[in-house]
Amino acid sequence: AANWGAQNGAYLPGDANHDATEKAYEFYSLFVKGTLHKTDAKTAEMCKLVENSYRDVNIAFANELSLICDKADINVWELIELANKHPRVKILSPGAGVGGHCIAVDPWFIVSDFRDEAKIIRTAREVNDYKSDWVIEKINDTAGKYEKENGKNPVIACFGLAFKADIDDLRESPALRITKKMAGNNFFYILPVEPNITEHKDLKIFDYNDALVKADIIVLLVAHKEFKNIDFSGKIVLDFCGITKK
Repeated sequence: AANWGAQNGAYLPGDANHDATEKAYEFYSLFVKGTLHKTDAKTAEMCKLVENSYRDVNIAFANELSLICDKADINVWELIELANKHPRVKILSPGAGVGGHCIAVDPWFIVSDFRDEAKIIRTAREVNDYKSDWVIEKINDTAGKYEKENGKNPVIACFGLAFKADIDDLRESPALRITKKMAGNNFFYILPVEPNITEHKDLKIFDYNDALVKADIIVLLVAHKEFKNIDFSGKIVLDFCGITKK
């Protein structure tokens, strides 16, 4: 939506908001090939927040399904694939949570100003935030079972640190949060794996081939393309992003 600075629009008197929109429209028309849509500052800003909140709600539905399916002993990936055969159903894929600079943040701006009305938006944020905690619980349970059966603490490789597949952006990443939380547990030896970066200020980054050899437990957090053709045979695998579809 063409507007001359959404954050300043609320302070523009009279027709100044309209004038700013027209100036912005003229400016962007010089180089934007797509269609420009004129609106006021308040609507433009809310539109941006709503777009990301909509995505967050839809991801929360998929993540909530994964929690239900785990308890019901149902393969969530198979379930979603079957449900999506309906022509008007398009369920997204669950993951380890929601990250990034926008989707994990923007819904809270709506919730903060509309506490009584934004019930679904708030709940979606809570579901997606909880999903990361649930993943940590699952890893801890699996590691505890391994230690009990083998008499030693497992080596755990966390595959993926970015907030989504095939990028190097770690902002608000649930995978990074999970890995750092696990690395802070002195009972486990954690191998962080992220093919899109070479170093991190808090974590030592391992090559995924080396990590595959050294690890007892493989935790798949981000569906990077590099991971999709790996043979995980002989390893305990916790797949939270659908690489193995198990």
